[in-house]
Amino acid sequence: MSSNGHSAPGSSGKASAGVNEHGELKFSYGGQAVIEGVMMRGAHNAAIAVRDPKGQIVVHEQALNATLYRGRIARTPFVRGIVGLWDALGLGTRALMWAADVAIGEEEEVNFNGPIGWATIAFSLVLGVGLFFLLPTTLATGLSRLLGLSHDGTAAVGLNAFLINLIEGGVQLTLLISYIWAIGRIPDVKRLFGYHGAEHKTINAYEAGAELTPEIVAKYPIEHPRCGTAFLLTVVFVSVFVFSLLGRPPFLLLILSRIIFIPVIAGIAYELLRFTARNINNPIIRIIVKPNLALQHLTTRQPDLHMIEVAIVSFNHVLASEGLLTREELVIPEPRPEAVSPTLAAAAVKN
Repeated sequence: MSSNGHSAPGSSGKASAGVNEHGELKFSYGGQAVIEGVMMRGAHNAAIAVRDPKGQIVVHEQALNATLYRGRIARTPFVRGIVGLWDALGLGTRALMWAADVAIGEEEEVNFNGPIGWATIAFSLVLGVGLFFLLPTTLATGLSRLLGLSHDGTAAVGLNAFLINLIEGGVQLTLLISYIWAIGRIPDVKRLFGYHGAEHKTINAYEAGAELTPEIVAKYPIEHPRCGTAFLLTVVFVSVFVFSLLGRPPFLLLILSRIIFIPVIAGIAYELLRFTARNINNPIIRIIVKPNLALQHLTTRQPDLHMIEVAIVSFNHVLASEGLLTREELVIPEPRPEAVSPTLAAAAVKN
């Protein structure tokens, strides 16, 4: 029995949310959708469960960097936001790459550390910064001249600087929503968003102390207050206020400030997200997070039971790495060919 009175979670047991004597979660589990599967992350390991072209669930476990995930950095407010950035851009991107190989029947041994991993992170970071920071900064500078807020794109700290930064935030949000909406119309991305919904439902069910079976997990909400989509919206909100304190310096310094302050903004946004998730039952907080939860409907779809089954397998492997399940309790379901994406099944046949 665990501290909240439930037995350790498994495919047939009650889930323990791992709470302490105050009824608070000891650790906030997270994850993300990958191609035909789900990655779940704990304090020690990440587990990626993916359905291959034969319908079999394949699992890969990766030990997490102890310094980043369990050391002083992970316990230091604001600094630990950088860990979240690493998680999203590094571990998540490489998990997507491995999952894509498995989904088309080309599973390979993978290690998420080393030169390839760092190169992947660097590419993802450059692309993200360019599209969602530098491009909005450039467009907002141009719009400020057209609107008469600045004759040369610069502005001292004050109302005009705040308005220009508000425009910049609006451009960021518009680009973000447009990008998500556009890719969400692709059939295979819709499936990816379905797995995202399965990840949310599984964690919601676990944190509620429910039994982790597909039928029960399916009843839980598709939104989650710690979602990465919510993090992105919070980043936009924080950036408007942080950058307003800097005014609008000359263009080159403006671009440089956007890059330098990314860790600062990520750190603040991460702490705000943690605070709202921890106090989600507060009526005022529930009103504040409504935009975050609403935006998640762009990046999630209602999953089917097969998708939830994959998410549960992934999550159970994470729980085993935490000592909340024994390895003997881990069960990989029988292959389900009917659960495979038709597109990826066809691609596997061609290969």
